Amino acid sequence: MEWLAEKAVAAQAQACNLPSPCISVCRMEAATGLCKGCLRTLDEIAAWSTLDDAGKRTIWARIEARATAQGVNP
Repeated sequence: MEWLAEKAVAAQAQACNLPSPCISVCRMEAATGLCKGCLRTLDEIAAWSTLDDAGKRTIWARIEARATAQGVNP
């Protein structure tokens, strides 16, 4: 998941209009409660479209931490 951590760093650096983390691999993992593709929770996915840039940066930071903790490429 190193590539996702790198994407998270780049997204957080954007001034505005942060991109969605979705990569169209939408499968929730029961063990973690995270999407296999973007490492977001269902609540984070549902809230994404209503969040301001600060909220989106917070989620990207969580994704970065999760991806770094997993430390494997898909």
